[in-house]
Amino acid sequence: MIKRSEGLAPFRLKPWFSERVWGKKDLRPWYESTGTDELVGEAWLTGPESEVETGELAGRPLGLVAEEFGEELLGVAEGGEFPLLVKILFPNDKLSVQVHPDDAQAQAMGQPRGKTECWYVLEAEPGAAVALGLKAGSTAASVEAAIANGTLEDLLVQVPVVKGDMIFVDAGTVHAIGPGVVLLETQQTSDTTFRLFDYGRPRELHVQQGLAVTKFATRAGKVAPREMDGFVRLIEEQYFTVDRFDLEELEEIRLPVTGPGCLVGLSGTVAVITPNEEVELLPGQAVVVPVGCGEVILEAEHGASFLRCAAPLK
Repeated sequence: MIKRSEGLAPFRLKPWFSERVWGKKDLRPWYESTGTDELVGEAWLTGPESEVETGELAGRPLGLVAEEFGEELLGVAEGGEFPLLVKILFPNDKLSVQVHPDDAQAQAMGQPRGKTECWYVLEAEPGAAVALGLKAGSTAASVEAAIANGTLEDLLVQVPVVKGDMIFVDAGTVHAIGPGVVLLETQQTSDTTFRLFDYGRPRELHVQQGLAVTKFATRAGKVAPREMDGFVRLIEEQYFTVDRFDLEELEEIRLPVTGPGCLVGLSGTVAVITPNEEVELLPGQAVVVPVGCGEVILEAEHGASFLRCAAPLK
């Protein structure tokens, strides 16, 4: 147990790199090194294993910090789980075609929550697209038959994307990502995934489980940005809100803390300041801002861009 004279201050997390068969060895310009020679598909910015690298909690994983400092960090009386898993995806090949359950479906399986997510497009090659939902007229039987004969891709709706797009992926939406994009994903903290199709790779499929949670009409799709007072609201949903801030050179703003969440650096360096602490927000990394801070000051000496990913207070 750490003894502190002051409240819990913002802290930066070291990304946790997840090896995936569809990933890359070189994640530059986001990361100079991953610490492995294996293919990396995901950089988990706020995963339970993501390690604190600044301040008095340095060296501790976020999962343990959330358990110990629930009230200061999350605004809950008891220790809990950080509500948002924010990560960057680096596909060099096609991910599996997959689907996630909603809260009710996940809880019926003994899981704490479902998995609703969104994707912010950080990079996109010309002609890039993501697969989002099933074409009109698709049924459980037609999907199962397409899985069996290897034509499931023909039933998927392809959505063209460019840098700066925000895509909402409602639970129950059959989806897939391929090469040509780098995505920042904000999701409920859950890894419950049912793989429907995997292009012949020797990984387990979960066809019946996946079909059981598949919804043939969802709210998934592109989300139009909204200009707010000093920032752009990219998405506002039940489980998360994601906003983009673009600071000019030497600009300073005050940012209220409305719920548990983090800041994610996109470009430049931002100083995140509280009365007793200052931590740098860097591109490709997250600074967790405890609810107990109430407000933080943000300064960018040379200009910078970042996202605020926040969950609602319980």
